[in-house]
Amino acid sequence: MMAQQFQHAMLPQPTHDELARQNFMQSLKMHIFRNIAPGNKVVYEKLAKPKFEQKHQRPPQNRHEIREAMQYEPYYRWTSALKRINQEILWDAVNTSVDRQLPELIERAKNRGGELSTLTLDPNFQIPNHQKAVDIHCMPGGYHSEFTADDLAAGATYDRGVYVYGLGWLGPLNNDMGLSIVQNYLLPEYPDFRPRKILDMGCSIGNSTLPYVDAYPDAEIHAIDVGAPMLRYAHARAEALGKGVHFSQQNAEHTNFPDESFDLVVSHILLHEIPPPAVRKVMQESHRLLAPGGMMLHLEAPLYRHMDVYTQFIFDWETANNNEPFWSAVRDLDLVTLATEAGFAADKTFEKFVPNGAWKAKINNEVNNDGNSGSQGSWFVVAATK
Repeated sequence: MMAQQFQHAMLPQPTHDELARQNFMQSLKMHIFRNIAPGNKVVYEKLAKPKFEQKHQRPPQNRHEIREAMQYEPYYRWTSALKRINQEILWDAVNTSVDRQLPELIERAKNRGGELSTLTLDPNFQIPNHQKAVDIHCMPGGYHSEFTADDLAAGATYDRGVYVYGLGWLGPLNNDMGLSIVQNYLLPEYPDFRPRKILDMGCSIGNSTLPYVDAYPDAEIHAIDVGAPMLRYAHARAEALGKGVHFSQQNAEHTNFPDESFDLVVSHILLHEIPPPAVRKVMQESHRLLAPGGMMLHLEAPLYRHMDVYTQFIFDWETANNNEPFWSAVRDLDLVTLATEAGFAADKTFEKFVPNGAWKAKINNEVNNDGNSGSQGSWFVVAATK
């Protein structure tokens, strides 16, 4: 099930040819991942693993040794090239559409004003070096680069690009991470929890932030990110969708909020975009910012200890070949231990899996009222209460 992306006022609109190209990139990606990439397991079992065993007199024991065995296999190299080229052309297909409409999008954002949401940017803000080192996920310029006054291209590219890249699996509003945490965990598990102030760390365009607005309509909601273009777009997007959020340009490692400011601190796939030392600081900052009785909740994809070594090798491709330098390092961390080292009590710190696909349940309930959860997997969550 793949719903069409919701056409809000800030979303860049592709022409017929631009849309055809984006659809082609989606189809190519599906073909690679469904029909070509699985062949690597056969190559590993039939060719690479026996060669490694003959050389070392034992099977590969971790993802690094599997990569050693696979890296010169022509089929694996060809598949890797296809995946990387698909990634690069995908962004180009989206950027063509964004660049054509950028002046109009900038003006539209300015005219949005701030009736519901607020936007605070820091002209002296220093982008962390770990974000400037590479274009994360091959997105040109990463999440922070600016090329014109009042630039919001990174945000517009992200909004459309994530939908195209993810084949729509985050739903029409790219909001399944926040929506699933709210609908499949917080509301059913903590029905009496009513946070007065909520902070979303590393909010990007606020796609995962907005479900908290709906879930907790009386809460004051803040969202931070290091990228000004992301935040400009996030602010205008929230206004277009009728949601009130206070966006500000800040580093989640050390914010300017007072101690014990929030009842709920969340993030959505932020941790794997930053290095382990920064993850530790985010945990410490989360503890500092939480009021007594508050909750911290960081969402991620599964860690490596949740996978067999071959699956770890497949996931590790992102670090080795796709400009995700911290993807694997963070998946090796014990996030619960980091949370306790940050100050959370061991008996109040935990991890769990939360069913994803809440956007499907929402659509099914609205259209069919059949109550089908539509979940296709799980988000990994590390959480703690204070």
